[in-house]
Amino acid sequence: MKDILVDDFQYTAQELLVRNRSILDLITKYQDSNSRVNRAVIKSVTQCGCLTINAHKQDIPADASFDEMKNSVNGHIEGTLCDNCRDAIERDIGRNLFYLASICNSLDLNLYDIILKENDRIRMLGKYNLR
Repeated sequence: MKDILVDDFQYTAQELLVRNRSILDLITKYQDSNSRVNRAVIKSVTQCGCLTINAHKQDIPADASFDEMKNSVNGHIEGTLCDNCRDAIERDIGRNLFYLASICNSLDLNLYDIILKENDRIRMLGKYNLR
């Protein structure tokens, strides 16, 4: 079922993309949509205030196990998204996914297959695939 959803999304992106079919246009549109996602997150902090970023150096003991390290690392985000910010971020991520699917279409790649391969890769490497 999930493969049908991703494939349908990729097919719909292909059908609806009329302008900007050039790979150069798609790459710049994808980059622009990525910056809009970043901007929407930043606005939730600087304009709305529903989120707060409390960033600091993360102290991880040198002898910490993988589980201890995973539990001691902080995401630096405090608060929860309000409905307006959530909608804006979801909309911008959706646009970002549209351009990602369009790039896949231009290069004759299947987004679902890419997701499966990456999932297999990270599961196979497990904790040795730290990012």
